[in-house]
Amino acid sequence: MERGSGPMADAQIVRTGRHAMLAAASLGEVPVPAWFDAGKWQRAGAVTLETSGRGEVLVVAHGEDRWVLRHYHRGGFVARFVEDHYFWLGLERTRAFREWRLLRGLHAAGLPVPKPVAAHVYRTGAIYTADIITSYLPNTRKLSWFIGQGQVPTQCWYKIGGVVRSVHDHGVDHPDVTAHNILVDDRGDVFLVDFDNARSKPAGDWQRLGVERLQRSLRKVALETGTAFDPEAWRELKRGYDESATASPPR
Repeated sequence: MERGSGPMADAQIVRTGRHAMLAAASLGEVPVPAWFDAGKWQRAGAVTLETSGRGEVLVVAHGEDRWVLRHYHRGGFVARFVEDHYFWLGLERTRAFREWRLLRGLHAAGLPVPKPVAAHVYRTGAIYTADIITSYLPNTRKLSWFIGQGQVPTQCWYKIGGVVRSVHDHGVDHPDVTAHNILVDDRGDVFLVDFDNARSKPAGDWQRLGVERLQRSLRKVALETGTAFDPEAWRELKRGYDESATASPPR
C-alpha cells in the first residue's frame, strides 16, 4: 500500500497482481478488485440501476451506501476498433487515476460534483482497462431528461450557469459539459458529472468555447426531443455564468 503526500496525503494506492486501485485512506475500507467487477454486483443482486450511454454505468448497493460504477469505454471513431483498451503511459496518467484525483480536489473545494470513492486500473503489458466508483447523487436526473419533459425548473438555469462557472474558475476544462452530464435533483440543485476528459488548465479561450459547446448541446437536445430551444432560458444560464465570476455558485 502506498500513501500520497501534500494535498493528497489521504490517498492510498493498493496493488494486487495486475490491479492497481486508488482510494482515500479515510474511506475506512481497502479497495479490492471485486468492487469493479460488474458481473459480481449483478450476480449478488446489488445493482439498483443501470444507465445507458458511452460506457457501462451501474448504481450498486454497498452496505448502506450507493455507488456509481463506471467502466471506461472508447468514444468517437476509435471506438469502432477498440472498445475499452488504452495505451499505458504510467499509472498517474491513466484515465481513472486522473479523474479520481481531479474529482477529489473539486469535491474538497465544495463544488457540486460526485465524491470519488475509488479508481481501478488493470494492466496487461502496454495496455490497460479502467473503472471508477463515485458516490451516487440521489434523486437526480439528467438535464436532457427535464428538457425532453418540458419540466426544467426556471431557477435551475441560473444555477447551471453558476456551477459551470465555478468549475471553470477552478481551472478545470470539462469538454463534456452537455445536457447529459448536468444533473438536477428534486430540490433544484445542480451537479456536474463525468470528468473523464477534463483537464486542469490556466485561464484561456477554452472557457468561452465550453459555454458555446453547452449551448450547442442544448440546441441538439431540443431538436432530438422535439422541444424548442429556449432563448430566455439560455440568457438566464449565461447571466448565472457571468454573475458568478466573483461569487460562489448558487446552491
